[in-house]
Amino acid sequence: MPPKTRSAQRPRRKEKKNIVAGQAHIKSTFNNTIVSITDPSGAVIAWASSGEVGFKGSRKSTPYAAQMAAESAARRAQEHGMKKVDVFVKGPGSGRETAIRSLQAAGLEVGSIQDVTPTPHNGCRPPKRRRV
Repeated sequence: MPPKTRSAQRPRRKEKKNIVAGQAHIKSTFNNTIVSITDPSGAVIAWASSGEVGFKGSRKSTPYAAQMAAESAARRAQEHGMKKVDVFVKGPGSGRETAIRSLQAAGLEVGSIQDVTPTPHNGCRPPKRRRV
């Protein structure tokens, strides 16, 4: 097997994009919260999740972990000149409101908040009830 050449893995250069307005997509599940900040066309500029910020296991699903993830994503987006976002929230998790509040606290102006949680028209059978 031939040795791998260094030229094949060239490091990607991070460009400052200078986008003023965009969208913040918050996906909050029972186990994790993922915050993606995109430009108006939907290309991801910055993202963060509870696990990526440093939380593991059951701590990922806490509102505090969602707050830290949203702050991290907002800071990275502001490096590209982001000032105003429209928020789209998806999922039933505990970090929804906290993530929106921390986006505002980080200095992003929140224009509109929309819930885009997909609801089935009686599709798949849900998992059975937990007996604790």
